[in-house]
Formats: sequence, structure tokens, C-alpha cells
Amino acid sequence: MADLKQAACDAIDKYADDLSSLAKEIWEHPELNFEEFYCHDYLTKYLEDKGFHVDRKYKIDTAFRAVLGDKSLGPHVAVLCEYDALPEIGHACGHNLIAEVGVAAGLGIKAAFEKAGKPLGKLSVIGTPAEEGGGGKIVLIKNGVFDDVDVAMMSHPAPVDMLDMGFNAVNRVKITFKGRSSHAAAFPWEGVNALDAAVNAYQSVSNLRQQMKPTWRVHGIISKGGIKPNIIPDETELEYYIRAPTIKELDVLTEKVLNCFHSAAQATGCTVDIKFAENKYMDLIHNKTLLKTYEDNIKTFGHYNRFPESEFPAGGSTDMGNVSYVVPSIHPMFYIGSDAFNHSQEFTKATGDPTAQPYTLTQGKSLAMTAIDVLSKPELLQKIKEDFATDIRART
Repeated sequence: MADLKQAACDAIDKYADDLSSLAKEIWEHPELNFEEFYCHDYLTKYLEDKGFHVDRKYKIDTAFRAVLGDKSLGPHVAVLCEYDALPEIGHACGHNLIAEVGVAAGLGIKAAFEKAGKPLGKLSVIGTPAEEGGGGKIVLIKNGVFDDVDVAMMSHPAPVDMLDMGFNAVNRVKITFKGRSSHAAAFPWEGVNALDAAVNAYQSVSNLRQQMKPTWRVHGIISKGGIKPNIIPDETELEYYIRAPTIKELDVLTEKVLNCFHSAAQATGCTVDIKFAENKYMDLIHNKTLLKTYEDNIKTFGHYNRFPESEFPAGGSTDMGNVSYVVPSIHPMFYIGSDAFNHSQEFTKATGDPTAQPYTLTQGKSLAMTAIDVLSKPELLQKIKEDFATDIRART
């Protein structure tokens, strides 16, 4: 097996300049969720040119699947790419590097197949759009894309290396209060102030934080607050994200937050309409055996010697969490040579800087090596599946 892993790493080194250019091209063409048409076309053409069978516009107009091998030959390993950007600040979450890692791993596994003289199973490099709030992976799950997948893997850039950073389940909620407008100076008693309802709701949620668990997160904005100071607002809107480490805890927290919205409406005489986003992000379950296999592989490169999960408790959310509920999954985080934090302009700069490249290529190699282990060791896959069944029973 060592020769297969070496072949994978050699191939990634061979294509290092290609891969760096790929990440830079995506970085220079930031596209929002479900609008990643340029990146879709660029990535699919590259993979086609390298000999993959590519399904373009796969279930979503900006998703794709690039396949080698067949499930009849062995396990089905999926390596996931992301490539959507954030409004105004571009690739501040480093999805250009995630795409590079996925393509690099795919090239490495392809080289291992060639070294072995045949595919060891089935490889899918899956392009998953719209992670930033759109839930692209959830749409793909609903369309059966992961039905025959045995394991799914991806790596995500961050300020530090982390094996098992927790990702929260999240409800995304839009709240609309409706009252009655009136002249704020001449006839204020005729109005029903929807802004008062919004402010009361915001303050009630803030007061709730005293009784919230340290691992719970609630944050929101008033996205519509009125027209002019002399018009009592008849309609206001808020947007909230409600997060907790598990779906069970999220349900408890969500009920508490909804009570804040309903009580604000009752106190001000307004009506309230609460709409949940269609695709709820689940918490992320890292498969322990698969993650340990990845750890063993990446530590062979020497630099990966710290995993300070305790310094970075669960906070954010990802639709990879939903994947982890249907197939054994890992989503480690990796340092890219910068201490900047995700979703900042400084991190955008870091994800487009050549300094990130050695770290990114190491991730591609490590995922490829982990895939080779899964494809070559039936007993390893069996243990991965046993862990998955245990985790799902505990979470649901």
C-alpha cells in the first residue's frame, strides 16, 4: 500500500502548479451560492481533461460529479469540493482551497488506481455548491447523490489545524412583525408600532442569553426597521440564526427563542410571522475511525502536530453536517499560514496567497492516502460503518 500512497503524493506534486492556478482562478472569480457557473465550468473541464467521467450540472445547475472506477470493484469514496464565495468579501472562507484539495485528492487517487493496475473501487469528486447558507449538499442528499457512497471526506482552511472542530446544528429564521402605520407626532395613538415589537424581540433574546448554555449561539439583525422617523412602522423584519451542538438541543433552544418573538408581538399588539429556511443544517458527526485514519496519514508529513479543539469550541455550521448523518464523514480544518479568522477580509487575502499552497497540497495528499486505506482494507471500512451506526443511534 505504501507504493500506492507514494504514487498519489507524486501525482499531486506533479500537478502542483496546475492546482495552485486552479485555486487562484476560483479566488479571482468569486460567485455566490447557486451562482457558481464559472467555477463549475472551470473545474469540470479540468477534471475532464485529466480523464475523469464528469456529470455536469449534476442535480443542481452548479454541481458536478467526476467519477473513476465502479462500485462493483470495491468501496465508493467521495471527496467533496466547495467553491461558493461570500457577499462583498469573496473567498473569506477559503472555498477555493477546498476545491483545490478535492481535485488534488482526486488526482492522487487516480494515480493510485493506475499504479495498482485497476480501480480499487469507485471514486467520486463531487462539486457541492452553496455551502454558505444555500444548503447545496442537502439538495444533493435529497436527490440521492450519496445513496451508494461509503465514506465522504473534505478539508476546510482555518487559522489553526483542528481534527474535530465541532459544527453546530442551525435554524435560520426570518421574523416579520406587522402593526399599523400612523403619523408619529400627530396621531401616535392610532399606530401599532412594529419596530417596538422588533426591538422587544431583540432585547428578549439578549436577555435569554443569561440562561443559555455556553455551547448555544443565537445571533440576529433587524433587517427592516421602518421608513421615516415620523411614520410609525407597520412592518419590520428580523433575521436570526439559532445554533446548538445537536439537533435535540437545537429544538429546545429554538422553542425558547420563538417564545421571545411571540411575546414581543403580544406585548405590542402586532402580529408575527415566523419562517424557517428550507434546508436546516445538522450538527457534524466526525467518524472516529475515519478521522483517526486521516490523522495517521497527515502526521506523516511532520508539521501537523497540534489540534487545539479546546481553544475553538463549536460555533459555526455547515451542510457537511447533513452528509455526516447519511454517510460516514470527516471535515478536518487546516492551517494555511495565516492567523486571520474565517469570514474576514484578512482571511480572503490569505486564501489567495501562495503561502497557503504547501498546506493545501498536504491536505490533498492526506485525503488521497486516507481514501487508499479505505479502498484497500475491508476491515477498516467495516469499523467505520460500525462507528457510524453507533453515532447515529446516539444522536437520533
